[in-house]
Amino acid sequence: MFRFIIAAAVIALSSGHALANGHGGGDAPPPPKPEATTAPAKVVLTKQGPKLVDLNGMTLYTYERDTTGKTSNCNGKCTESWVPLAATADARAVGDFTVINRNDGSKMWAYRYRPLYTSPADKAPGDANGTATTLQWRIARPEN
Repeated sequence: MFRFIIAAAVIALSSGHALANGHGGGDAPPPPKPEATTAPAKVVLTKQGPKLVDLNGMTLYTYERDTTGKTSNCNGKCTESWVPLAATADARAVGDFTVINRNDGSKMWAYRYRPLYTSPADKAPGDANGTATTLQWRIARPEN
């Protein structure tokens, strides 16, 4: 009888331990997914001062005609020369970076409410050839 009580106690303790470690087959919900909090751009230091670049190191630009902070004035053919910094449909503001809606229904990133673009004239990280095409485009800088 004593051996039976010991055996029963061992089984009870070991199954309780297994249940406590999640091995009991319960329907525990999966942990929540962490929200993305990564900014879409970063600051790099250059001889001309700090500038914003995308996560691939490509120079970012702002457009003088983007004045409201809620929309982009570079649409249609303009986007062939200036590529909006695309944001996912579920992107959320991070620090000084906000998300704005474009005319075509897509979303793009803005820095302090100034929409951000890259230039196809820039071929490698660090290039800043976009300002040569027109004076209405400026390199995005953290103090803008």
